[in-house]
Amino acid sequence: MNCLLCGVGGQGTVLASRLIAQCAMDAGAFARTSETIGMAQRGGSVVSHVRWHDHAGAIPSPLIPLGGADALIGFEPGEAVRCLPYLKPGGAAVVSVNGVTSAVAALSGNQPDAAVFVDYLRKAAPNLILLDGAEIARRVGSAKTLNMALLGAAARLLGFSVESMLDALRKRLSPRLVELNRLALEEGAAASGSARTVNPKEGSI
Repeated sequence: MNCLLCGVGGQGTVLASRLIAQCAMDAGAFARTSETIGMAQRGGSVVSHVRWHDHAGAIPSPLIPLGGADALIGFEPGEAVRCLPYLKPGGAAVVSVNGVTSAVAALSGNQPDAAVFVDYLRKAAPNLILLDGAEIARRVGSAKTLNMALLGAAARLLGFSVESMLDALRKRLSPRLVELNRLALEEGAAASGSARTVNPKEGSI
């Protein structure tokens, strides 16, 4: 199974990828992860690759090839469009509709409208779940919970339950942060509606 996560620095993309890998390992699979991070720590592009399989030898590289991702999780619509070539035909995408001004756009003063990217995604990604991450964060009470909301929305697509995501979260975060992030996971799962589930056994490597 291959999952690509993309966003900008400061959105929690790397932590989300670690939680997916933890879920896979908790289920008895072998997992590999890797990141490509932009020049700016906050505001630069961040792409995380997560790959897991029952057999370690089936994952020759931690990097997902173009057209090889079973699922794409986009923390920002512009980054999701940029990384869409990684998604395989028939793959599923979960994307937050809320745009974030990238470092390059901030310097140039030219930030495209997020709605333009969302419209493109609607046409180019048939298996698409759009999530209002900002609204979920408002209800939960923290803008830092976007990554958990997206994981909640993507859990079933990846073959995991929200409960298994929560177990992984408990292993990675301090106890005082668990409740807040649990709410975000559940809000994301509820918002995703009747998503098509990808069978991990059928996922490509």
